[in-house]
Amino acid sequence: MGKLAFDLENQVFVVTGGSRGIGFEITRMLLEQQAKVVICGRKKEGLDETADRLNTPDRLTTVQAHIAKDDEVDRLFDTAVQAYGRVDALINNVGMNIATGLVDADPGLWNKIIESNLTGTFLCSRKAGQIMRAQKNGKIVSISSIAARRSAPFMGIYGVAKAGIEMMTKVLAQELAAFNIQVNAVAPGMVKTKFSQPFWSNEDFYKQIVKTIPLGRIAETTDIALPVLFLCSPAADFITGQTLLVDGGASAV
Repeated sequence: MGKLAFDLENQVFVVTGGSRGIGFEITRMLLEQQAKVVICGRKKEGLDETADRLNTPDRLTTVQAHIAKDDEVDRLFDTAVQAYGRVDALINNVGMNIATGLVDADPGLWNKIIESNLTGTFLCSRKAGQIMRAQKNGKIVSISSIAARRSAPFMGIYGVAKAGIEMMTKVLAQELAAFNIQVNAVAPGMVKTKFSQPFWSNEDFYKQIVKTIPLGRIAETTDIALPVLFLCSPAADFITGQTLLVDGGASAV
């Protein structure tokens, strides 16, 4: 397969959680497409390591920020505008889960998972939406999950948060359509990252998972990054308010 072109050269992206997993692959592919990227993360060492690995100091800026804190979100986007003059697209990628049932969950744990997944997505989308509204163009893509639609043991709070992201996607799409801003989401099944390693690294459990996926494997990070880039490209200018399931056909059975 030849090099794919998404017409993203010199476009300015903010990618939350861009130093690892799906976020890292999205960032790597955006830079390959000659885009300019601002990534954030909570750990400076992870951001520094990513900057060293990708080695594109003219087009990659890192910001240490916690996206559930409004002032740090402001600083993230202010940095992007100061560095590159605008924000063309936001990728809401940050996500976390701590395995727990709902009935026995500590309220503090509920708050932590909701803040990281849902509140952070709201705060970043709110700030990006204000910038893009003034520009009269932009794209927002959030990473959801099939957990938003299919309940699973110990994934309850995470699933509730991701379901909220999918509704937020629809609401923002309606609010921002008049300003030529498209808002969509991508909902993966299991992806081969450190986040899901406890599941896919267990051979017996992996075999059980794969039985539920018609394509016969779990996703690689590239499988998720490519649809994200598509939704940020001119090819998706007439797509908004949608959640694209990228699960190898698991939701089709």
